[in-house]
Amino acid sequence: MSDDRRYSHEYDDIIDLPHHTSSKHARLPMSSRAAQFAPFAALTGFEGVIAEEGRLTDSFTELDDDMKEDIDLKLEMLGGMAGDSPEATFTYFVPDSRKEGGSYRTVTCRIKKIDDIERTIMLRDGTRIRIDDLFSITGDVFREYFPD
Repeated sequence: MSDDRRYSHEYDDIIDLPHHTSSKHARLPMSSRAAQFAPFAALTGFEGVIAEEGRLTDSFTELDDDMKEDIDLKLEMLGGMAGDSPEATFTYFVPDSRKEGGSYRTVTCRIKKIDDIERTIMLRDGTRIRIDDLFSITGDVFREYFPD
């Protein structure tokens, strides 16, 4: 008789017996069975590291001189309308706090204040945008001066 055959039939005499139930200990509920091994997790925190590493970021796009001039003109126009600032859409870069790169965000709002010294724009919704991080400014107010 080969070894494979001997092992495959070794437990034939007990395989169909009913499962033993202890008279002293209650059976562990299914929901708790895997939890008993949780303290032995060898790589705690590893899932968070993998998720962070897999999170994608964009790189900052350096604007050419024409794009910078376009933004400067639009900011000047919006600054001149401070009391009755029309709504505009701002796309800007936000650096990531944990890794290289960041993301581009777009917000539509009215300007509250342009600070030339700190080079920031404060929007009425509380958003603060660094002028150097601006990618574009669009809006109906510019249609007359900057046709598509």
